[in-house]
Amino acid sequence: MAASMAATMWSTLLRIQSGLTISGSGLTQSCIHTSAMMERSRNWEMKNKVVYPPQLPEEPQRPAEIYHCRKQIKYSKDKMWYLAKLIRGMSIDQAIAQLEFNDKKGAKIMKEVLLEAQDLAVRNHNVEYKSNLYVAQSFSNKGKYLKRIRYHGRGMFGIMDKVYCHYYVKLVEGPPPPKEPPVTGFDQAKEYVQQLRNRTIIHSL
Repeated sequence: MAASMAATMWSTLLRIQSGLTISGSGLTQSCIHTSAMMERSRNWEMKNKVVYPPQLPEEPQRPAEIYHCRKQIKYSKDKMWYLAKLIRGMSIDQAIAQLEFNDKKGAKIMKEVLLEAQDLAVRNHNVEYKSNLYVAQSFSNKGKYLKRIRYHGRGMFGIMDKVYCHYYVKLVEGPPPPKEPPVTGFDQAKEYVQQLRNRTIIHSL
């Protein structure tokens, strides 16, 4: 009896690992190991399939928007964030030129993602000129980390992480918008003083 139950449980585990559906429950492998970050990246590329209503003749032309990402990059999310911030707001040609002359590992990966997004814009989004694009959004976040054992002396060990990250980019058709003027320390102080004046003090006169 015990042997038959063990065999049944073992066959069920093998079916789950192979991705087959368990009869009666509808459970598949896709819903066992899921990550919130992976779901976010899937939703990011789904924005390319949004269908807008037809525009009226007097309305301005809606610019094309291209969402693209690369998941599980073997790189630190913080190092990737510095490069993502560097090209934010640049035209596509300027961003590729900046990344081409950067010797960091993430710059090569980011350049490949931008070229893929540029190719998607021409093939799937009816963008006439591939240079008529700018980087509207560019950011990275944490991927799925893998925990491994780091061996120490005298029979001891620690836990280390194999870090991964996701990179997201949004290209918009048209020239890049003008840069906003930098906020000075005096402007920040004025805003802070105004927030102090606008606050509500309970039980005051």
